[in-house]
Amino acid sequence: MASVKISCVVALDLQRNEKIQIAGLLPMDHVVCQLCSKPFMDPRILPCLHSFCSQCLSKKVEDAEPQRSLQCPTCLRKFPIPPGGASVLTRNLHLGYEVEIAEYMSKFLSDHAVSCTFCVNGCSNHAVVFCCSCRMFLCKAGQDCHKYAPQLFAHSVVGLDKESATLLPTIMKPAELYCTHLKHKKQELDFYCKSCNSSVCRDCIISSHKDHNFTELSTVAETHRDEMRRALTCAQKDTSVLAAAIDTNNKMTQQMETSKQEAELAIKHAFRLLLETLEQRKKALLTDLEAISLSKTTALTLQKEQLMKIQDEIGHYTEMTSHILQTHTDHEVVALGDLLPTELKATLKKVENVSLTPNQTSNIHVSLHTDDLIKELSIFGQVMDSSPSSSQSTWSSESVAKVKEVYCVKVETVTSKGERYLYGGLLVKAELRPKSHDGAVVPEEVEDHGDGTYTITLIPQTAGPHQLLITMDGQHVQKSPCDLNVRREYSTLCKPELVINCSGGPTDIAIHDSGDIYVSCLRDNSIHVFDQAGHQKRTIGSGGSGDGQFNHPHGLLIKGDMMYVADRNNHCIQKLTTGGQFLQKFCQHGSGQGQFSSPISVIVDQRDRLIVSDCSNHRVVMLDQAGTWLLTINGNVFSSHAFQRPYGLALDPQGNIHVAAFGSNTINVFTPEGTYVRSYGDVKGPSGIVIDEEGYSLVNERDGNCFSIFDQQGNKVHTIGNLNKPLGVILDPKRGSLYVANYGANTVLKYSTL
Repeated sequence: MASVKISCVVALDLQRNEKIQIAGLLPMDHVVCQLCSKPFMDPRILPCLHSFCSQCLSKKVEDAEPQRSLQCPTCLRKFPIPPGGASVLTRNLHLGYEVEIAEYMSKFLSDHAVSCTFCVNGCSNHAVVFCCSCRMFLCKAGQDCHKYAPQLFAHSVVGLDKESATLLPTIMKPAELYCTHLKHKKQELDFYCKSCNSSVCRDCIISSHKDHNFTELSTVAETHRDEMRRALTCAQKDTSVLAAAIDTNNKMTQQMETSKQEAELAIKHAFRLLLETLEQRKKALLTDLEAISLSKTTALTLQKEQLMKIQDEIGHYTEMTSHILQTHTDHEVVALGDLLPTELKATLKKVENVSLTPNQTSNIHVSLHTDDLIKELSIFGQVMDSSPSSSQSTWSSESVAKVKEVYCVKVETVTSKGERYLYGGLLVKAELRPKSHDGAVVPEEVEDHGDGTYTITLIPQTAGPHQLLITMDGQHVQKSPCDLNVRREYSTLCKPELVINCSGGPTDIAIHDSGDIYVSCLRDNSIHVFDQAGHQKRTIGSGGSGDGQFNHPHGLLIKGDMMYVADRNNHCIQKLTTGGQFLQKFCQHGSGQGQFSSPISVIVDQRDRLIVSDCSNHRVVMLDQAGTWLLTINGNVFSSHAFQRPYGLALDPQGNIHVAAFGSNTINVFTPEGTYVRSYGDVKGPSGIVIDEEGYSLVNERDGNCFSIFDQQGNKVHTIGNLNKPLGVILDPKRGSLYVANYGANTVLKYSTL
């Protein structure tokens, strides 16, 4: 038992509810119940690992019964009340032991004498020592008894001094280490009964637990310790992660405060500029007003002065005329002659020539549009949460991409509040991953427009289903990842990029994972192997009917390192390694089950079934990998979907079987169970067929000396001519190549579909 660390002086309220100073014990709150403020009595542990007296918790349970939940007084977490109440909660054995140690130590360090608890007859003597094994204070007689009684020799007896008190935690073992059975008392609990989920002693195993499943207690304890260590390791890792997250949160809080201060300065600066601009505009308008007012006033003043001058002249002549009429003699009037009337008439003429109405209006019009300006100012500016949200951000693009053509994705970033994010600088990425075969992730270019929008440019390198992933700062945006189909542009196919000479009469082609090209040759009864540059590496097989020998080999299938050959005139399917080692031969000549007549093509479906076109029997058959007959699709029947002389076979993305019926000039489609679906194709002697990842059919027309491409609905979309009796055809999606066995010209043509 680990010792209790001496840490401080603590006041403990023990049995007599008196405060006794105890040196060298635990902190007070460690051994004192938070609810009753007394040393723990039968402490129980809540799920949050805080402990309280069993009786205190029972009272809390009674009070909380209507809510059926108990709240921890320390951390305030809530827990459902377990059936049975507080009594079924786990005991805190270690804490109970520490309280017991504290109780004994308080007596050791008390100034009062301690009574003997060993003697059974009510001994009144003072104790002189303490037995850590009996947990009793011993008087002199009890001490002597421990010295001389053989069964007590091994007990640990200590004095009642302060030094001995501090040693108690290292000497006295917890009472829970001993069996409580009356007959086994003081036997240590060294075993654990798994049947009863309890610790037991050696004698219990022999008696009451003899048929139970038990093990050593230390083993169970070590198992629990290992679980605790693992949990602790995880907790420490999580603590580090949480610490980093908290640190990031603190930094984000600081950055947010800095951002707030910058935004506040920006707002104040903007409105200061607005106020300055408004003040300047006010001054300019007032200046304009003053100028207009002055101009009007000056004009009116000049007009008034002119009118007043004319008025004065008329007044002068009027006054003089009145005076002359009253005072002058006839001789004097005659002497004046026409002078006075002439001047008066001239002055009156001025009245006729002058404007008598004000030459200026009193109105000065002011156009301010304050309502519009106030409306604009009321919504001027915007403060928003500038944190972009990947889950809110959106993107758009075309639904179909094309091989080797630019494919653009436009990303628009949005904040968590659904507002447009108007800034750049985010780490926006896109990945285009092929799904149906191996292929490199398509690199992308990202253009940051600086306004929260981005343009991502990708150029797919292979056709077929892809997965498009768009992330922003490492998090997927809306609808990411998503499926994207990359389409081949067959209309650009024209001339082959490679012509491989194969004088043996090529009938079919298969591609190994390594890139080696296997070609079945009808005339020399062998399989020729070429590298990607068209150089022949080796030849497999020879003419004959033995194992590994061929007689007009036609169809080829490579699956891993296994090769299947439709041996036409040996009327069987041969299985070999791609190195040429014979493994197995399926079927024999005939028209019954388990027999072939001129098998032309062999493919394998998703269920690992071999599908063979049995040409002269006008049927398609299915075998398992051991060659067992599974299913027959008969073509030579009187129905709308009858077919004759099936040659090439292919599977579409849905698993349907497409049969190139050479004798019927049609392509017939059947479900994996052999049910007829439809027919298509305006073809002349369809000999070979392959279907790409998107569902486009590429069909060799032997009698038309061409191969044609049909869309998913069976419409012919493109034809390449100038071939010579083409037979087999295959796609190598990994390398983006299309191979055609140009039988009549003794060549294999390689086209690039990229």
